[in-house]
Amino acid sequence: MGKATGFIEFARLKSPARPVTERVGDFRHVQLPFAAEELTRQSARCMDCGVPFCHQGCPLGNQIPEWNDLVYRGAWRAAIDRLHATNNFPEFTGLLCPAPCEGACVLALNRDAVTIKSIELAIVDRAFEEGWIVPEPPVVRTWKKVAVIGSGPAGLAAAAELNRAGHTVTVFEKADRIGGLLRYGIPEFKLEKRVLDRRLELLEAEGVVFRPGVHVGVDVAAADLRRDFDAVLLAGGAGQPRDLAVPGRELQGVHFAMEYLTEQNRACEGDVRGTQAISAAGKHVVIIGGGDTGADCLGTAHRQGARSVTQLELMPQPPAERAADNPWPLWPHVFRTSSAHEEGGERQYAVATTHFSGDPDGRVHRLHGHRVRPGSNGGRPAFAAESGTDFDIPADLVLLAMGFTGPEKSRLIDELEVTMTDRGTVWRDDGWQTNVPGVFAAGDLQRGQSLIVWAIADGRQAAAAIDRYVSRG
Repeated sequence: MGKATGFIEFARLKSPARPVTERVGDFRHVQLPFAAEELTRQSARCMDCGVPFCHQGCPLGNQIPEWNDLVYRGAWRAAIDRLHATNNFPEFTGLLCPAPCEGACVLALNRDAVTIKSIELAIVDRAFEEGWIVPEPPVVRTWKKVAVIGSGPAGLAAAAELNRAGHTVTVFEKADRIGGLLRYGIPEFKLEKRVLDRRLELLEAEGVVFRPGVHVGVDVAAADLRRDFDAVLLAGGAGQPRDLAVPGRELQGVHFAMEYLTEQNRACEGDVRGTQAISAAGKHVVIIGGGDTGADCLGTAHRQGARSVTQLELMPQPPAERAADNPWPLWPHVFRTSSAHEEGGERQYAVATTHFSGDPDGRVHRLHGHRVRPGSNGGRPAFAAESGTDFDIPADLVLLAMGFTGPEKSRLIDELEVTMTDRGTVWRDDGWQTNVPGVFAAGDLQRGQSLIVWAIADGRQAAAAIDRYVSRG
């Protein structure tokens, strides 16, 4: 590596961010770029570790030590080429990925991991600024046609790879804009949509055809799709939210997180005029779910002017450091503070909601719950109520952010008659093909709720399988 003693000389620094008092007043990016000289120092911390476990931690197999070394040496043009070799959208992962690579960093055995994610983002941002990333349409077309259903990270990655192979790719998206959850599920303060649009313009210039506002199975029959295309990729994500079956769920003001986040993203796009239907302004907000989606709701509620925000999580609070049963290089299940948590709000762990109560107009007014003690029942997680811990808190807006159970029920899946797994996801074989010949599956639709980096990896691998399939004979 460029500096063998860099990990000893330089400490890991947290990515710069805009001040809380400033950023809660708008929906622009929270994160700021590192200064160039600091990036050199941070990349110098990547040591010559012999076996780079960051490769194992990254589903994409990113060649992390190589582009860290290139950044240290100032070879930025070579760094973006090395990064793009394994990752179609480093600007997305650089902003949104929780960085399992850093959890597997060898340096993380007894020191702070290398700032891999921030360096990745810096490389792609520099490449766009310098004009190094330009459309690269395929030289030769095969005229094989592939339909991609869904325009989230899995669908877009597959489309990019298939188009690069020379196939004619059409991406169908039921929403009015391309991007899937990248467009409407991720808040602007984490992913400004100009970043998404910039990449979509490149893909379109390279020959990918986008058809937003087309609900396959409704506007286009599955039979017609199979007739007109040589292969079909299902990449519609896992959009079926997990519900909370407790008394009072029907009260006004209790919403799924994606309803809330989608409306705010539409407002940022300029689609919402006047008062938003779901707003935290002046309200006591309760978010049920302690994951990333809950944090996205938290940051959005801050920016909308919530009176108070409380985030509830069923699981106990994670430890500050790795537990004995969570060794390196596994993903560290430790207590984390996102940018949204830095902005305020209260977090409560090991609590369960028992019911909601409302006012005479049918609007939610309070949340009732109790503390729980985790255990197991036949090997499955179970939670027992702790006696004497009943509580209630004001709740004018309740957001259910408890994850997703699988793909949404659709006419497309019914018409195709694809086999489903016991978990409610689409079954596929080792070649990414469903039980229906020529119909493939990738991303959360077949994996279940997961990370953006897994979706991109799935899309790339499914594209390779489709390329082999349509190229036969």
